[in-house]
Amino acid sequence: MTKMYGRRRLYLMRHGHVDYFAPGTTDFRLVDLTDDGQAQAKAAGRALSSISLDRIYHSGLPRTIQTAKFVAAENEASLAEKVPMSIADGMEELRGGVYVTESRTELAARLAFSFEQATEPGAAFLPGGEEFASAYARIVKGFETLILQKSWKTALLVAHEGVNRLLLGYASNAGLAGIGTFEQDLGCINVLDIDVVPKDGAAKIQRIIIKAVNLTPYDDVKAGLPKTSLEHMFNVDFDGARPDFTSDGLLQK
Repeated sequence: MTKMYGRRRLYLMRHGHVDYFAPGTTDFRLVDLTDDGQAQAKAAGRALSSISLDRIYHSGLPRTIQTAKFVAAENEASLAEKVPMSIADGMEELRGGVYVTESRTELAARLAFSFEQATEPGAAFLPGGEEFASAYARIVKGFETLILQKSWKTALLVAHEGVNRLLLGYASNAGLAGIGTFEQDLGCINVLDIDVVPKDGAAKIQRIIIKAVNLTPYDDVKAGLPKTSLEHMFNVDFDGARPDFTSDGLLQK
């Protein structure tokens, strides 16, 4: 069995592209990867093809499961050794409130730059949804469980934009105040090295070293990614401005 202590590496990915407005979609949680999303996942898999993974984790939602499978299919070690793949507890995307819209622009506007408001009292991902502070506690607990109670040396975790931002905020010691700066493009890879040491008969995270953030193997220098990932996903461009709403909830022109 792999030792629990020492330096361990986590490849933290965001799932590939999805279309929340695809025909027949009734639950945003259950959307599948688009063709673009599959291509992004395959590109990530090729970039990680020579990495010997001990475990592959995902959030349990279809888009992360599919991304993980595409990565594994490109990974030489995974194919040879049949690397175990399982759910990482606590890593589902932030739970949004009930919000009905038929407009990509309106939904994108509701979400745009919302991470910058995470430190405000009661701030949530969408009105009535999970508060950032609660999500942070849930995700950090899940991360610590993954590191301190699971035995592996090198692992892949495929999660979500909000999850990854919160984990990077935690890893950088910036907390919620820093998550707005950690862009997570679709299908991106982050590299975290975690030093685990024994303490009082148990394991303890000594430090987290952020080796790389938001790598996109399908576009190494971001030439085709001038907008935020959310703007790309919804095919809108707010050009750096925060969209505002009128008192009746309509998007300001």
